Amino acid sequence: MLFPDESELIERIALALIQRKERMGTAESCTGGLIAAACTSLAGSSQWFERGVVSYSNEAKTELLGVPAALIGLHGAVSGEVAEQMARGLASHAPIDWAIAVTGVAGPGGGTENKPVGTVWLALVHGRQRVRVWKEHFTGDRHAVRAQTVRAGLGALCDALEDRDS
Repeated sequence: MLFPDESELIERIALALIQRKERMGTAESCTGGLIAAACTSLAGSSQWFERGVVSYSNEAKTELLGVPAALIGLHGAVSGEVAEQMARGLASHAPIDWAIAVTGVAGPGGGTENKPVGTVWLALVHGRQRVRVWKEHFTGDRHAVRAQTVRAGLGALCDALEDRDS
């Protein structure tokens, strides 16, 4: 179920991408495809949404998105380096202009002292250029962390698109 602010964000993203004749895709781990589902909830989204990859396991990140296993071993799956490589990997293998990637600890388990539950890394890539890589610390249960991640990712994409249009 979409919240009203998500629906508005998706409509703004759709308008900007259609006007620019661009397409987007998602590479998702902790959200399990929720960003892609939110995007495709809008009728006509095939004009601007190309694909979503759920790469929940480390193996999927490596096989589907080209994230080097050594990078995951060095920084962990929940890291800015891995989030950026997920986005870059999707952008290099798909006919898209924008890629957003997310990886994090949604909970209730899996957190550590250095990466507690609610730690999420997001990355946004335009073409093959890094636009933004950032870390969030969300609160609440698993559902809340995932919902906040969706909103953060969509918000950042919308801001980037509208900044480039102005």
